[in-house]
Amino acid sequence: MTLYPKLITDALEKVIYPGTKKSIIESEMLADTPSINGNKVSFTLIFPRETDPFLKSTIKAAEAQIHYSVGKEVEVTIETEFKSAPRPEVGKLLPQVKNIIAVSSGKGGVGKSTVSANLAIALAKLGYKVGLLDTDIFGPSMPKMFGVEDVRPYGVEKDGRQLIEPVEKYGVKLLSIGFFVNPDTATLWRGGMATSALKQLIADADWGELDYFILDTPPGTSDIHLTLMQTLAITGAVIVSTPQNVALADARKGIDMYRNDKVNIPILGLVENMAWFTPAELPENKYYIFGKDGCKNLAKELECPLLAQIPIVQSICENGDKGTPAATKPDTMTGQAFLSLAQAVVTVVNRRNKEQAPTKIVRTE
Repeated sequence: MTLYPKLITDALEKVIYPGTKKSIIESEMLADTPSINGNKVSFTLIFPRETDPFLKSTIKAAEAQIHYSVGKEVEVTIETEFKSAPRPEVGKLLPQVKNIIAVSSGKGGVGKSTVSANLAIALAKLGYKVGLLDTDIFGPSMPKMFGVEDVRPYGVEKDGRQLIEPVEKYGVKLLSIGFFVNPDTATLWRGGMATSALKQLIADADWGELDYFILDTPPGTSDIHLTLMQTLAITGAVIVSTPQNVALADARKGIDMYRNDKVNIPILGLVENMAWFTPAELPENKYYIFGKDGCKNLAKELECPLLAQIPIVQSICENGDKGTPAATKPDTMTGQAFLSLAQAVVTVVNRRNKEQAPTKIVRTE
């Protein structure tokens, strides 16, 4: 007798799964087309969960029906798979995360990722539970900054779901699309693919309990920002800029994006990066190569706190490239600057939570 897949599926149509009171085929439990090799038949059945009370009886019924309808000589192998629990809906994501902070900049090149990495590490050094998500899908930099470029996150099963386990270093839980793509290849994705990947890193990861969840956002204003606002209730935004006028003009746009009536995300404050240059051999000297106090003046004008002024020191760049950010060395001048920034962020977040209602997720018509 020659076997072919339809003989098997016709037989399985007569097997009722008690969980749905419909056949295996109607219940869409057959994972793939039955594989046939001589008189050997194999296929996979998908069950809702491993503890399904009807699992064994359904497998026996399927095997018995094939023997009855097709032939007793058929050798049947049935594998099983299990559906993952559904992803929590928007609004119920990250229930154990207390504060979500978007670190943002109007333009690239102002050191936003450097500030994000060092802020996260400094918060962890202050004793807080911290997560950091690199949301720059097209230019991820966190794996290099943390010195974990060769690390690959692994999967864990939790509450019936397969979740990504964040990489942990310097007391910070870290995820980036950079862990999953070739670092030497451009990420040529359309917007939908990028936002889908971002949602996975948020919703399908085991972030656990966090005091602060830092989002290192891409430069400018984009659909990535909109996706974040539509997916998470962001506690507030920290805006990074340099003192020069061209950066400040773009910083205004970034601030406006969060203060927009439809968005309404509080601005926690501004960080003036590259505020001045201090040579290592002359630590008392300050050279204002990008202008002086530009961000400080903008903060005053827009009635935002100035959280920190971070100097340019050669070691900031070098340590970032080596995977040892400045905040890992709190006894240095730059390490102290980032610890002060972290303390300022804690203060403004506590004040914001006391004085303002929780942020609502942005809804689109």
